Amino acid sequence: MSTAVLIAAVVGGGVLLLMRRLFPRQKAVKLLRYPADTMRGKTVIVTGANCGIGKALAGELLKLQARVVMACRDQRSAEEAAKDIQKQAGPTRGQVVIKHLDLASLRSVRTFCEEIREEESKIDVLVNNAGVYQCPYTKTEDGFEMQLGVNHLGHFLLTHLLLDLLKTSAPSRIVVVSSKLYKYGHINFDDLNSENNYNKAFCYSQSKLANLLFTLELASQLEGTGVTVNALTPGIVRTKLGRHVKIPFLAKPLFYLASLLFFKSPLEGAQTPLYLSCSPEVEGVSGKCFANCEEEELMAKATDDQAAKRLWDISRRMVGLAN
Repeated sequence: MSTAVLIAAVVGGGVLLLMRRLFPRQKAVKLLRYPADTMRGKTVIVTGANCGIGKALAGELLKLQARVVMACRDQRSAEEAAKDIQKQAGPTRGQVVIKHLDLASLRSVRTFCEEIREEESKIDVLVNNAGVYQCPYTKTEDGFEMQLGVNHLGHFLLTHLLLDLLKTSAPSRIVVVSSKLYKYGHINFDDLNSENNYNKAFCYSQSKLANLLFTLELASQLEGTGVTVNALTPGIVRTKLGRHVKIPFLAKPLFYLASLLFFKSPLEGAQTPLYLSCSPEVEGVSGKCFANCEEEELMAKATDDQAAKRLWDISRRMVGLAN
């Protein structure tokens, strides 16, 4: 027993030291406060709204009296999350609608969009939040590498199929959740689908860079329409996104403790997407990336117009939109 305790202490100490170096303690996040009726009469779609940042964002929007469409793959989890956020929002809350959406299936994306166009008269905000992180190599229903398929291509098609409704609802907004890990990737145009080599960390970074390039090109194409699109990097947040990351058994309790010390809560992580969804300060602002509710300077590879256009054209073909 003493040996196990010693090993746990050594491993745990190492984990804490590593966490402190990788993730310096962040400043306390100031929670946003808006008038209770800020989003009254507005319809907001949030993908992946059943957990993590998506659930926290949906809850805050509900408090502001929005009609929140929770677009989720797991129906049961979405129903439980809806009950939870409705209870927290109180009696003056907005409305909740649960819709099935599996971003790993283009068929599901198309069905979801058909239903939205039939049932909703407008969309004021679309939040592309759902994602997968460093999962083992798998493919979507349509044969795409899972991280590229869900994080980029699924949302790419979703946004395109809802653009007409967003335009008729203008002024409207599109919010894209990316990640600072985009810095460690590039768009591998020679093997975009990772058929020849799969590195789960690289593929996640590639998909998050794709989010930023998508935002860049979409903003250009939406000029003059009244529809804006901005991206954000939420920082390191305590969510289930990292469920595929393997942590040594003895280190798990200390890793959890470290996450409490160094990571943002889901509510803190939801502040920037809430800001981009609601704030009058970003009315008319488009094609930017934000972190902690402030504009963020991106690396050159995330502002490469030529790469953005090339990825746009390839993505259109991959999801079946190209002529």
